Amino acid sequence: MAFIHSFESFGTVDGPGVRFIVFTQGCPMRCKYCHNPDTWAFNHGKEYTTQEIYEEIIKYRNYIKKGGVTISGGEPLVQIDFLIELFTILKKENIHTCVDTSGIMFNPDDTNLVKKYDKLLEVTDLFIVDLKHIDKEAHIDLTGLPIDRPISFINYLNSKDKDIWIRVVLVDGYTNDVGVLTRMREFIDTLSNVNRVEVLPYHTLGVNKYKELGIDYPFMDKKKPLKEDILRAKEILGAR
Repeated sequence: MAFIHSFESFGTVDGPGVRFIVFTQGCPMRCKYCHNPDTWAFNHGKEYTTQEIYEEIIKYRNYIKKGGVTISGGEPLVQIDFLIELFTILKKENIHTCVDTSGIMFNPDDTNLVKKYDKLLEVTDLFIVDLKHIDKEAHIDLTGLPIDRPISFINYLNSKDKDIWIRVVLVDGYTNDVGVLTRMREFIDTLSNVNRVEVLPYHTLGVNKYKELGIDYPFMDKKKPLKEDILRAKEILGAR
């Protein structure tokens, strides 16, 4: 069983090709720019069996045959057992699989958990990893949690030679800074498995959700990055 927030049947930005996107419920992070605060709560959303989700996906097989399936969130690795089960089924159907994650759930010191990640890697073609920040204090300020596990996760994927895309949200006062971007690039350059780097400009599309949930939106004063900021960030990070 899995707690699911929603589905998107024709996704074009979360992995290669046209993709079926499964948005899972539950996330321990509280990113100040998050546009899906309705996915934070654990054990909410609608409960589905893995078979029910597979049956929903397979309806769109003709559309996603050159794309695949991406599990996003929330934080999908909260429900890693479900991911392993679903992706095992999808790989038998030769469907491309992708996880969009922050890496926050990874714990290199938990042997049993790492074994689960090893199993997940066997049935996952691509990981899209959201690199929130590169500096420890700023990462905690921005997300509410330390940077250690996300960095450990990225290094773990690198050690397994598993394909990843790195995503960076460009936010004034945080990542829209030459020094920060340069340090991110230096870290990325230590990796051998990064196939793509993407820069996502900060936006305010989720503000109304905060109002509906009665939650204060912490970035009301933040402006969207200018075109020249985006181009500079892409150049520094080597992004497409």
